[in-house]
Amino acid sequence: MIVYHPEDEFGNDILIAFDNLPMPDKYDEHEAGFRMFDNSQIVGVQLRDTGFYKATYGHALTQQELKKNAQKMEDLLNRNNVGRIMVGKWFNLHGESVETAVFNTDLIAQRGQYNASDVDVALALQTTRGLATLSDAGEELIANTFVLVNDITYVTAEQEAQAAKAAMAVIGGIFDGIFGGNTGRDLYNTAAAIADSFTGFKVKTHSYLFQLQWNDSIANIFYRNYYTATPDSAKIAGFLQDNSLFRLKYVAHEYEFDKKSVLKGQYERSELVKTICARSMDKNIAALGLQYEDFKVKTPIYSTLYNKRGMIDGYAAKIGMKEGITEKSKFQVVQRVEDPATGKTTYKYVATVQPVKGKVWDNRYNAVTEQGEGAELTYTTFKKKAGGEILPGMLLIEGKYRKVKQ
Repeated sequence: MIVYHPEDEFGNDILIAFDNLPMPDKYDEHEAGFRMFDNSQIVGVQLRDTGFYKATYGHALTQQELKKNAQKMEDLLNRNNVGRIMVGKWFNLHGESVETAVFNTDLIAQRGQYNASDVDVALALQTTRGLATLSDAGEELIANTFVLVNDITYVTAEQEAQAAKAAMAVIGGIFDGIFGGNTGRDLYNTAAAIADSFTGFKVKTHSYLFQLQWNDSIANIFYRNYYTATPDSAKIAGFLQDNSLFRLKYVAHEYEFDKKSVLKGQYERSELVKTICARSMDKNIAALGLQYEDFKVKTPIYSTLYNKRGMIDGYAAKIGMKEGITEKSKFQVVQRVEDPATGKTTYKYVATVQPVKGKVWDNRYNAVTEQGEGAELTYTTFKKKAGGEILPGMLLIEGKYRKVKQ
């Protein structure tokens, strides 16, 4: 989601750019039906002004301001029952009315690569063991449902130029006051001309991450009180009227502002804004994955690479610079296994890999247009640093993931 700033000159450009950006392909899309908070309509955060605390040129948000923004966003999400909407989407709530609406587990089975029988709610509800299986089938998926709210403001060349002019005017006046003459004013005029000739557009992106609260007790209430695969108006109405069970919780924040960001290609205004916003959000998403491990990107080994002699030369994965990958990144390769005693799914450590120098895919938005290094690739190549046999389909997880068993 995005915080829309109608008061800003480029606010509408940013909103349009955001609406046209694709969902990062390492995450499943799970839209809530609306994607925008209008900053001019937000009340109850600041004492006097309308809207969230806002990052502007020369003003960085304080920790207290960030906390108040996050609290208000969490409140807005929960008052709009976004958590309930998320759960309804997971269980594919559909029908023309309360009388005809039903749930199913098709999406859970599809995304989790489970057999339909593994998530058969009717069967699972009959036994304690069945509920344990059902809980496991949805645990990794439903509990790892997030809402990311991006508050994007910007710095333009004009703002930087005005600040540079003001600073140089003061310096020039002091210079002339000490030494006399017009040397300081000449210095100011030269600096102002340089500042005016500078062009650029840089965004300040504050990303607030919220996680759907889903555990065994919440799941049991949902399955017993609301889930129905056949029309049951009482259960459906109960679900739609429950405004307290399915909640979102604020879990992490990330900030991105690159003062040195330069785009090599030639862009029109709308494409420039879109490219800068996309890259800024990608940086925040990558940083949030490192900060909050349940949000880490988990992507499969795409293929094993061989040299001309038929020897293993590396491993390919469809991630790259957009996900924050550098030559120094380290990944675990893990295998998903089922515990025969409990039926629970776990991750088992297989190996450690690292990207190969010069073979990191530049998959950032519009990278091909700029023809930067790595943009011609279609995957990132990894080399094994330690561990056992790596096979296509095994998962790559950056850093150390706490749920992996060695």
